[in-house]
Amino acid sequence: MASRPRHLPRLLLVTGMSGAGKSTVLDALEDMGWDCVDNLPTALLNSFVHGERESRAGVPVAVGMDVRSRGFDPQALPALLRSIEGVRPEILYLDCAGTELIRRYDETRRRHPLAPDRPAEDGIARERGATAPLRQIADTVLDTTDLTPAELRDELRRRYGGEVDQPVVTISSFGFARGISRTADLVFDMRFIANPHWIDELRPLTGEDAPVQAYVGDDPGWAPAMEQIETLLSALIPRYWAAGKSYLTVAFGCTGGRHRSVAAAVEMANRLRKAGFSPNVRHRDLASPPSDTIEGEPASPGDAGVDEAGE
Repeated sequence: MASRPRHLPRLLLVTGMSGAGKSTVLDALEDMGWDCVDNLPTALLNSFVHGERESRAGVPVAVGMDVRSRGFDPQALPALLRSIEGVRPEILYLDCAGTELIRRYDETRRRHPLAPDRPAEDGIARERGATAPLRQIADTVLDTTDLTPAELRDELRRRYGGEVDQPVVTISSFGFARGISRTADLVFDMRFIANPHWIDELRPLTGEDAPVQAYVGDDPGWAPAMEQIETLLSALIPRYWAAGKSYLTVAFGCTGGRHRSVAAAVEMANRLRKAGFSPNVRHRDLASPPSDTIEGEPASPGDAGVDEAGE
């Protein structure tokens, strides 16, 4: 969506896939002082923002709408948001993998709103297609597949807890063997660095531990890569902010998500803090146990560092 002056109060449309966490998001925003309403008919949106909230005119507003909301039209909603004066409209689209949505519906024994008499996967497919226009133009797409409710609340506090003068930057780590990061705007693959997993004394440690950081730091490719990535991010972050992007996720990946990617995320976060930014750090796969099966095999006997197929 086109950027608006940042001093205006925020109007956040919370939408996306049913079962992706809309209720949790609205509850968290309400706890942070936002005025929140769920399933508001679109015809009442303008009156709610300006007519029913005169005493709280400067308070940010979050409105939950999805396929269950009366008058929900993914094609027309963006223009409706832009037509409301005196606010800064944003769209938060909540996404989630289909398999996880099916699990959640099975767990809660609820029926999908678009498939009351059919399997949940049919409704999920229909909803994903229907809401695609909103996903394409959303200011933020937040994938909740791998997030617990507590992690989702933490992420929302970082993103919507107050006004900032720079984008909310999240530096994350992940393991390619467990699936590429779904939330990343920029991804850096660290699998060219010598692998601590094949060092017996380093295997049970992680990239947060000094011995692992020292080991990867000794790789001749480490320092040049970190310096070049820092230079790139220092140049790009202000440009993203100037272009109206409020949130930026930078992900570092290795095979297992426990050593090289974690060390890279930790070091880059420290570098960016020294450069004047305030990044958050999230390690997706840090708690996963070490696994030779996931890591693959060393490139050659006696070479415990670099491998071609895995970490």
